[in-house]
Amino acid sequence: MPTRPAPTERQKRLGAELRRMRLATGQTTEYAAGLLGLDRTKVSNMESGVRAISPERIRILASNYDCADEAYVDALVAMADVRKRGWWQQYRGTLPQGLLDVAELEWFATRLRSYQTVHIPGLLQLGAYARAIFSAALPPLPKSEVELRVVQRLRRQQVLDRTEPEPVGHVAYIHEWALRMQFGGRRAMREQLLHVCEASERHNVDVQVLPVEAGAFPGAGHAVLYADGAVPQLDTVQLDSSHGGEFTHSEAQLAKYRSHMEWWHAHTLNPQDSRNLIHSIARQL
Repeated sequence: MPTRPAPTERQKRLGAELRRMRLATGQTTEYAAGLLGLDRTKVSNMESGVRAISPERIRILASNYDCADEAYVDALVAMADVRKRGWWQQYRGTLPQGLLDVAELEWFATRLRSYQTVHIPGLLQLGAYARAIFSAALPPLPKSEVELRVVQRLRRQQVLDRTEPEPVGHVAYIHEWALRMQFGGRRAMREQLLHVCEASERHNVDVQVLPVEAGAFPGAGHAVLYADGAVPQLDTVQLDSSHGGEFTHSEAQLAKYRSHMEWWHAHTLNPQDSRNLIHSIARQL
């Protein structure tokens, strides 16, 4: 009997929202199972993202859970649409699931905000720069996997060209030290910096730099991506770590990282001054 593939982060998030909705009304899995004509185990699997759920069943549950937020329910229904298989699915089984989850998160976001303290944001990286990052992994990755990761990272960038349902805005807050870390050598880094400047001229991309003179800052040592969902309840934060990406969506954590983004916005250079600083560092290379 074939094994069921592990749920994606998006599938797990849908299940978590269904569970949150049920618990908000004090109902049990037995109650939900009775509404859907299923056994309790299948409902539990739906709430863990292991088992798919149809849009019709989502609306049945929402109605009986007294959820009157139509925009929220519509967003959950959209998450359940299995026809929306993205380009990242072709990498399933060849790259870690976390890399695919990030691509999926970005694609369905309505706005992306990130702050980076060591690296240039992934959506603004050139191939040589990304290759240098992946090649520095320990234990070393096979060259074939390094190249596969580079290709997948570059393909992620097509989200910035997306026009349907609407363009995705990307605000990248970058610490000055990330601009000075020479991944791939001086020439590769200079090309990378000029690429960041060029990308920052796009209507849907803002790059703002935090100068070293700013001193201490929140989230030091972390790389954070805040992805706005179709509705605020579906916002997600993705944190980078040496063992892969971590995803969080509790309201307390979302509020914390929203405040982080507000701090970065208030303390970074404006886009034009940021471009001037990036050009200055590139000239030094």
